[in-house]
Amino acid sequence: MEGFFDDATILLGAAVIGVPIAARLGLGSVLGYLLAGILIGPLLHMAGVEAETLRHYAEFGVVMMLFLIGLELEPRVLWEMRDKLIGMGGMQIGLTTGAVTLIAWAMGETLNISLAIGLIMALSSTAIVLQTLSEKGLMKTSGGKATFSVLLTQDIAVIPMLALLPLLAMPAVPRLDPSGAILRPGELPAGAEEVHEAFSLIEGLPGWQAALVIISVIVAVVLAGMYLSPILFRFVHMARLREIHTATALLVVFSIAYLMVLIGLSPALGAFLGGVVLATSEFRHELEANIEPFKGLLLGLFFMSVGAGIDFRVMADNAGTVVGLTVLLVLVKGGVLFLLANTFGLRKRDKWLFTLGLAQAGEFGFVLVSFALQENVLTGRLSQILLLVIALSMLVTPLLFILYDWIAHRVGEHGAATDIHRKHDEIDQQAPVIIAGVGRFGQVVNRMVQMAGLKCTVLDHDLAAIELMRNFGFKAFYGDPTRPVLLHAAGLKDARVLVAALDDPHATTKLVAYARAERPDLHIIARAHDRVHVYQLYQAGADDIVREMFDSSLRAGRYVLENMDFSAFEANEMEKAFFKHDRMTLRELAPLWDPSRSLKDNPAYLARARELNQVLATSLVTALEVQELESREQPEERAPQTVD
Repeated sequence: MEGFFDDATILLGAAVIGVPIAARLGLGSVLGYLLAGILIGPLLHMAGVEAETLRHYAEFGVVMMLFLIGLELEPRVLWEMRDKLIGMGGMQIGLTTGAVTLIAWAMGETLNISLAIGLIMALSSTAIVLQTLSEKGLMKTSGGKATFSVLLTQDIAVIPMLALLPLLAMPAVPRLDPSGAILRPGELPAGAEEVHEAFSLIEGLPGWQAALVIISVIVAVVLAGMYLSPILFRFVHMARLREIHTATALLVVFSIAYLMVLIGLSPALGAFLGGVVLATSEFRHELEANIEPFKGLLLGLFFMSVGAGIDFRVMADNAGTVVGLTVLLVLVKGGVLFLLANTFGLRKRDKWLFTLGLAQAGEFGFVLVSFALQENVLTGRLSQILLLVIALSMLVTPLLFILYDWIAHRVGEHGAATDIHRKHDEIDQQAPVIIAGVGRFGQVVNRMVQMAGLKCTVLDHDLAAIELMRNFGFKAFYGDPTRPVLLHAAGLKDARVLVAALDDPHATTKLVAYARAERPDLHIIARAHDRVHVYQLYQAGADDIVREMFDSSLRAGRYVLENMDFSAFEANEMEKAFFKHDRMTLRELAPLWDPSRSLKDNPAYLARARELNQVLATSLVTALEVQELESREQPEERAPQTVD
């Protein structure tokens, strides 16, 4: 028991100290866990914890993560991904396997060993990549969806890989007892304890029977998720105990994973299947909330186990080889991924996210290397080097995401340079209204203005958005609106109104500042990202500044009041009062805003903001009193309740 507390204290202490430091430095939690594992590796071995044993427990984090990912995907969405799963994922595995196999063969390995290495290195890290994508909010992007599709295909491909590796085995090498005597098949070395294999539902069955059992279990999981899980969750809900809900969620995940192990499939893949089945369940959000903390802790443990598992003695003896092979692996996989990104039409940031996000080896590589060693496919020294290459490539993955962030920033800042194969359009019309940016904000402005019979010149550096507009019959021009030559070609000299509605706040501010310098009389309407951006646009010279979420938030607040016993008239008056006060607050606080420091480090700004918040509470109460007085004096003139 004392040893358990020692190990737990070391692991939790490393996580609590290392991860916040890494996050503070902008390295992300994954790199923090990996570095913590490296630092405490010697301590874990002294405490009696083997990294391999630690990793077995930590793999439950991967299982839970895939279950949660499955909860976010309805079967219909998964079916819509079939082209990417088969096409993009299949091509990535095939091309990467082929490229790595040829390189290993050219370096002197046999064809069987080279193919085994190619299969192992074709996989990427589901745990690290999905965790990082979730942290950075990139799962919903085109690059994130493509990355997830490939990772899912790779997880599925582990099953045929496990079936193929034994066919690549080298001639059997006689096993020796410590005394040097040759062991007979099934005989254990002197002093070795017999290891009991896990129970299996398909062991010893003919191929067709094993396949029938596997299919039956999968169908049973699907049917249970659809018809039995609602009954179970409603029964548990009767207890009204939070811990029982958590226990039920864990039971569902562990049961599905255990069933998959019994039929020889990946528990992570089974958990994903269970998540997809339950994605349409009314208890989906409750499951997600109960499992999320366990997933985070176990994933952190997994990352630490990877760092702790690096054998620095082997690393010291083969440092040049390991580092060189790691760099070569990242370059080869990156090249294949970049080719696929272009083939499947990924552009700009999504292309770089797909390329850099999947350029490492994966955690299933540890499983395949161990299995290949057991099946006499790989030698002991080669397997150690491969394990180091896998661990080191996973270790540099957060750095690749940092590189992606830098590239994405550059791409976003210099929009015209994001598509080197496409020049900007020749602008052949000029109109009194120029709309720069036709995303979810600008397209609404464009449609409303054109519906009123006015002509607009529309510019955007997002080619997909421009082509989509053209499909709906709207004329638009591709190009970077912040470039002076394009603005003047669009008619900046004679325009009456400019709408700056770009997605990038920095680009919007830059556009407003240039347009104001060129045309002091031009009326500029600008889209603001938040309050700080409002101040930046105000200084840049915008006339009307619209926060992109402000009006919709006001409407949502009004709906809340209407459903909390306020009449529609009262809620509308409260909305107007808040709107007037907020505009007054912005004007009051604008002179106190200092661009050189954040709002929390500006005491004058904070003090005045607190005073104005008190004024808001008073003004809203006054507004209610005025409404009540008017309703008593003129009840017949009260506005009817309406919903807009």
